[in-house]
Amino acid sequence: MLLSDIFEKNPMTFSFEFFPPATEKGWESLFHTIADLMPLEPAYVSVTYGAGGSTRDRTHRLLARIHRETPLTAVSHLTCVGASRDEIHDILGAYDALGVHNILALRGDPPAGEPFTPHPDGFLYAADLVAYIKKHFPGMCVGVAGFPEGHPATPNRLLEIDYLKAKVDAGADYIVTQLFFDNRDFYDFQDRCQLAGIDVPILAGIMPVTTRKGMERMAELAAGARIPAPLLRAVHRAGSDAMVENVGVHWATEQVRDLIDHGVRGIHFYTLNRSPATLRIYEALGVKNSRNLSR
Repeated sequence: MLLSDIFEKNPMTFSFEFFPPATEKGWESLFHTIADLMPLEPAYVSVTYGAGGSTRDRTHRLLARIHRETPLTAVSHLTCVGASRDEIHDILGAYDALGVHNILALRGDPPAGEPFTPHPDGFLYAADLVAYIKKHFPGMCVGVAGFPEGHPATPNRLLEIDYLKAKVDAGADYIVTQLFFDNRDFYDFQDRCQLAGIDVPILAGIMPVTTRKGMERMAELAAGARIPAPLLRAVHRAGSDAMVENVGVHWATEQVRDLIDHGVRGIHFYTLNRSPATLRIYEALGVKNSRNLSR
């Protein structure tokens, strides 16, 4: 099912993100996670692409297996990095043939330590990729990324929203945000989108802190992510990683509760291929599945 149809039928959605494992043990673990999360009845699940398109084959393999073995609607990330227009066309054609008709179009990150350099016959901006998909595969639903705390490469916040508006004008059907820890940043982002005339659904990206090292890695990978002092203070008080996870689940639960109360269109959980934190958030909210959560 197209996500645009899902958004039209549901005032609020809940979804999960996975990444393609690098080992067979990782694959086994991920599908245990998927089995754990399926009873929550997410609107969709997404599969990441890796820096520089480094997981392209594994991404396709994971999408194919989810499509074949589960009833879940799958979304594939697709980036501009290192790919020509012909390669992008072939990838989209393969997804189309597989039955995957939902894409999250991203400029993407280059391999670590390298600057972003577009393919000579590729795309410089995500908006160009969106426009290409909509022209050549008009039956696909296309999402794009948003940054509540600002895009790390665009310190001019006015220009940042202009770039986001360009992606929507190119045909983007929805926006899913980078992770954030203070809902005020998300609400401000929503308001600025509204002022710019952006009226597609905006989904809030949530990633619970589960370990101290994980929190440090979040800050590094999600460049620009602001970790509020009260959350840092609570993490520093925690006596073990198990207690850090308690802190992170509590914080994320309160974020989700507040977002629901404010009528958010969707919540997208960054699971890191693990189920316990997400399951605990649902349990703490007192619901069994996403349909109950959205009431």
